[in-house]
Amino acid sequence: MSDLFLRTLRDDPADAEVPSHKLLVRAGYIRRSAPGVYSWLPLGLRVFRNVENLVREEMDAIGAQEILLPALLPREPYEATGRWTEYGPNLFRVKDRKGADMLLGPTHEEIFTQLVKGEYSSYKDLPAVLYQIQTKYRDEERPRAGLLRGREFVMKDSYSFDLDDDALQVSYDKHRTAYQRIFDRLGVEYVIVRATAGAMGGSKSEEFLAVCDVGEDTFVRSTESDYAANVEAVTTTVPDALPVDGLPDAVSHETGDTPTIETLVAWANATLDGEYTAADTLKSVMVKIRKPGGDWEITAIGVPGDREVDVKRLEASVEPSEVELLDDADFAANPALVKGYIGPKGVQGAEFAYLVDPRVVDGTSWITGADEKGRHYVNLVAGRDFAPDGVIEAAAVRDGDPSPDGAGVLESAKGIEIGHIFQLGRKYADAFDLDVLGENGKPVRVTMGSYGLGVSRMVAVLAEQMHDEKGLRWPREVAPFDVHLVIANKDEAAITGAQQLAEQLDAAGLKVLLDDRKASPGVKFKDSELLGMPVVVVVGRGWANGTVEIRDRFTGETAEAPVDGAQDAVIAAVRG
Repeated sequence: MSDLFLRTLRDDPADAEVPSHKLLVRAGYIRRSAPGVYSWLPLGLRVFRNVENLVREEMDAIGAQEILLPALLPREPYEATGRWTEYGPNLFRVKDRKGADMLLGPTHEEIFTQLVKGEYSSYKDLPAVLYQIQTKYRDEERPRAGLLRGREFVMKDSYSFDLDDDALQVSYDKHRTAYQRIFDRLGVEYVIVRATAGAMGGSKSEEFLAVCDVGEDTFVRSTESDYAANVEAVTTTVPDALPVDGLPDAVSHETGDTPTIETLVAWANATLDGEYTAADTLKSVMVKIRKPGGDWEITAIGVPGDREVDVKRLEASVEPSEVELLDDADFAANPALVKGYIGPKGVQGAEFAYLVDPRVVDGTSWITGADEKGRHYVNLVAGRDFAPDGVIEAAAVRDGDPSPDGAGVLESAKGIEIGHIFQLGRKYADAFDLDVLGENGKPVRVTMGSYGLGVSRMVAVLAEQMHDEKGLRWPREVAPFDVHLVIANKDEAAITGAQQLAEQLDAAGLKVLLDDRKASPGVKFKDSELLGMPVVVVVGRGWANGTVEIRDRFTGETAEAPVDGAQDAVIAAVRG
């Protein structure tokens, strides 16, 4: 350690919000270079390489072949699939000296597809699985949480190429199993959830989420089954339609100053017969949606008044389109939209689309805006008094909602995305005419899968899930060193003995970090806890009595071993 490029910090960095970010900086594993961009120092790079090699082992085990594509890419392939536009401001766009548009790769579906098209032409060449471990770039608007949400990051992305959908399912299942082996070897607590395909396209999609309170992804799982899904992928349980015959007519009431759901419910309970809650009201959330390359189109999202619109679910429902809430200028330009009193009749009368939550089925009766200041409809019935222009999944998912599989109810938790696998189908093969000659001599359009895993993010996830109040605690599979050997005795014989023990352990194949610094034992102990090697060996005062101390960083357990048997005892502790 006297030669190691390392400076530990006693205080948390000012910009760090989550434990992994604080600890990786304090322990000297990474250093910030720019917002969302980090340098890897020796200890951090060792962990990163160990994660990378573990991922590589499992990818090689399923027959995948590693290649390496450039990070600087031409515009044209991404233009062909529409993603040059769809990625919007998240794409790092650059120009070369001749003015040609290029980009820093956020993901490589297009380039892999072109590569295979150039190399393979026969059904005999397939199936094929190619992968890379490569730096990716996404211009995050608000990079945060250190390595968890950066603008430059390293990902393993692999791609399968098959003749038909059955073969694609085989490739997909192989990746799914490989991911489970990877995360199991790392000791990560994770769940596999249903997910949306997003800008990637395709059909089936699943995410691997590390369970973590600081995660940005909310997922839900059933209390009575194995159902689990990202909130964007949850489908609402649709109630049966109700008969409209005999329902009271819709009546427009003077409701006074009632621009919020709370004030409207208070008016209803004070004026109408019966007891009313926010669930009896229909709230119209006004947004504008723009398809790639198109113009903004005003749209209303109708949800029960006891629900909020979840922006992530809304964005997933309209992707790749952009979506924004209407601002004051939009309302001023459209006086038919009376803010606080908007209902489906006024929206559709102004020739805007009115999309509703799946719970708004025919025969349901609502209190909702009458499109005049201070007025609302009572008993406005869906399917009788208004016909929605469509259904949209945008309302927030709540604990206690019915599980879509019919078993139990949903409960929510937070997670960090560590892997995402997709059955892409033929989206990219169609864009580049990726065909091979089939066994009958006729062209067959290839079908694809895409499989991503966050390598640099995994370092942060391990730090997030496995730290304690003292510092990092690395699993043995990826720890930068197997043993942290602390010399906590100034006696020359103890120092020499510690150095000899380090040499013996090194000869036995263990990676040893020797703290030979001229620092106090207290400083050394604190650093050993902060740095987080699985086994800490202390050559201290016990040396005079012929013993060394062995500490398990994960369990906190300590044991003494005789000096003569220290090598075997440490090896046994490391290998469990």
